[in-house]
Amino acid sequence: MTQAETITNVMRALADPTRRAVFERIVNSEEITVVELTRASSVTQGAISQHLKSLKKAGLVIERPEGRNVFYRAQPDGLEPLADWMSHYGVFWRERFTDLRQLLKEMDP
Repeated sequence: MTQAETITNVMRALADPTRRAVFERIVNSEEITVVELTRASSVTQGAISQHLKSLKKAGLVIERPEGRNVFYRAQPDGLEPLADWMSHYGVFWRERFTDLRQLLKEMDP
């Protein structure tokens, strides 16, 4: 998978508000099961499972089966491609803000 495809998968996975909420619950838990995720939401277990599938495909979560349960936790490196991509644009905006700050100082001495 190319870097662009990886970033696209992460963005698509996090674009859905319900999926983002599921991801945030996972991030704030050491490990969590589908049952626990379902209990705390207004979404069906089947829907939670589909959201987890998308998050897993995007590399944002990993699973650990144990008996009849599957435990999910955040994948530490999952957001790294997106953060790297955004940092490129952070440099762009910092330069623009510096230019704007200078222009404003010149306009209003």
